[in-house]
Amino acid sequence: MVNVAIIGATGYGGVELIRLLGSHPEVNLAYLHSESYVGQRVCDVCPHLPWVKAELRPLDPEAVARECQYALLSVPAGKTLELVPKLLDQGVRVIDVSPSFRLRDPTLYPEWYKFEHPHPELLAEAVTGIPEWHRERIVSARLVAATGCYTAAALLALAPLVADGLIEPADIVLDGKTGVSGAGRTSLKLAYHYPEADEDASAYSVGGHRHLPEMLQGLQALTPSKVGLAFAPHLVPMTRGILLTAYLAPTGGAAAETLRASLARRYQDELFVHLLPSGVWPHTKWTAGTNHCFLAVGTDRSTGRAVLVSALDNLGKGMAGQMVQCLNVMLGLPETTGLGMPAAYP
Repeated sequence: MVNVAIIGATGYGGVELIRLLGSHPEVNLAYLHSESYVGQRVCDVCPHLPWVKAELRPLDPEAVARECQYALLSVPAGKTLELVPKLLDQGVRVIDVSPSFRLRDPTLYPEWYKFEHPHPELLAEAVTGIPEWHRERIVSARLVAATGCYTAAALLALAPLVADGLIEPADIVLDGKTGVSGAGRTSLKLAYHYPEADEDASAYSVGGHRHLPEMLQGLQALTPSKVGLAFAPHLVPMTRGILLTAYLAPTGGAAAETLRASLARRYQDELFVHLLPSGVWPHTKWTAGTNHCFLAVGTDRSTGRAVLVSALDNLGKGMAGQMVQCLNVMLGLPETTGLGMPAAYP
């Protein structure tokens, strides 16, 4: 049994971590932090977690280090910049879902996140939190940088095809749909309120979404050719879920079945990534509350472009589920530990 801290335990990601880890047989939730609800019990702040009687605590890095071997950080960009080095220096292994350590190039942070990175030496050390591609490094990592939800959906779908040279990497078009929980619990702006988001769909951050440099970084590592992504995300009236559609130019006239074979080879032994039969397309509802990702591929008859669709839960495989899977890898446990539940349906 290991002691784990959750920093940011009352945001959507933190609450999901408590839900998943509350029944994890090898984890003791020893330190649950919240700035907004200090002194209150989790079960009072989150009545859907009635068995979690622990009191929410202010942030005390020294206490976290004394009491915990692992810390899962679910707070916004920049807020972990000083906390992570303190925890690492005291021997705590960290999984951080903020963007603070996702990008390897420190010069990108002023452009995308509006701050100069104070610890560029940690950027090279941080391991991307996708076990299907980085399992060997996650096992011994001190710092895992969990990806953004769109990034997880994109890399799981596109990485095999880029690595195998089956698509033109400079000609990738991505159309994304996400639910309103992706904006976070405490920073919801007017556009995400129910009367505004219901019965509506809208594009946002077109051409400049913050997950774009992560996607480029992950794919560029797989090919010597330049990667180009046109990405348009959209907000749709659902609570949770990511549906990402990629429009691709196959190389050498590769057929959809060739692309399918590449995905099948890569994920044949993976328990959380599922390639659907030809003609079956994924639904976000299939992923709700889970760590699963569904993929499907076909061909647009008019243009000959390949169409690749990826679906996952932005709070699951795109966030908290991904973090728990990484924790399991670090602990040497079966990756399904604490993640075996099916989706709630309908």
